[in-house]
Amino acid sequence: MKMLRVLSAILLALTLALATAPVQAASAVVTVNGRVITDIQVAQRLSLHKIEGKNNRNNAINELINEALQVQEGERLGFTVSEAEIDSAVLDVARQIKVSASNLNKILTDNGVPMSTLRDRLRANIAWSRVTAAVVSSRVQVSEAEIDSAAKAKLTAANSFDYILKEVLFLGSNASKRTGEANQYKKSFRGCDTAVELSLSYTDAAVRDLGRRHATQFPEALADELAKLNVGGITKPRVVEAGVSMLAVCAKSTSEDTTYIANNIRQETGNKGMQAEADKYLAELKAKAQIVKG
Repeated sequence: MKMLRVLSAILLALTLALATAPVQAASAVVTVNGRVITDIQVAQRLSLHKIEGKNNRNNAINELINEALQVQEGERLGFTVSEAEIDSAVLDVARQIKVSASNLNKILTDNGVPMSTLRDRLRANIAWSRVTAAVVSSRVQVSEAEIDSAAKAKLTAANSFDYILKEVLFLGSNASKRTGEANQYKKSFRGCDTAVELSLSYTDAAVRDLGRRHATQFPEALADELAKLNVGGITKPRVVEAGVSMLAVCAKSTSEDTTYIANNIRQETGNKGMQAEADKYLAELKAKAQIVKG
């Protein structure tokens, strides 16, 4: 009984000692315009970087500094980011890596990364996208003459055709079986006029009109294959998300249409220009900012 009283006293003393012990406070690593970035935030961001295959503390600190500037600029311009928008962005991240939101959370926590770390990054990304759309986009100049010239330079013998196409699709996840059936269909194919009738001999086979398509709208390998086909020809089977697909050529004519190529070049040029101007804008913010280390 005496021993129990002694043990109880010891446990009580330990409890009181733990209760009164000071909690170790986070220390400031850097302050950005008065906003503190702590050592805990840096450690958590570094853990996130390790998941992504990076392991450099200075890079983690620089990323946090940039995000602080991005959020501050968004706030200055009146852009707010709601929690619902961040929730949606988290779901997008989960979809990109093909996991559920709960599994994403588990992956993070198992690696020492609280969900708040990812949410902080996403908040900054959303805010910055609004800043760049509002401010940076006006700085980007795209030369239509240069785009037109670049598009024409990309025209080849294979992608200088217009087509009227039908797609023959064998639905299902058994790619080997469906490819075999598609090859049988291909051997019996006698042109677009009988495409639907022929498909009725197969289970879960469908024919749909694709309408007019220019060769430049297809990957290079498919454009090359189509260029070698005459009207009434059909491509070899290709495995796609819905099953196995073939394209039937219903009409074909020469056309040096650069619209699709030009649109791709315009988007690529614009994206590069936006990124360059956004980087420049962020560098300007950083140069003006009060960034104090320690």
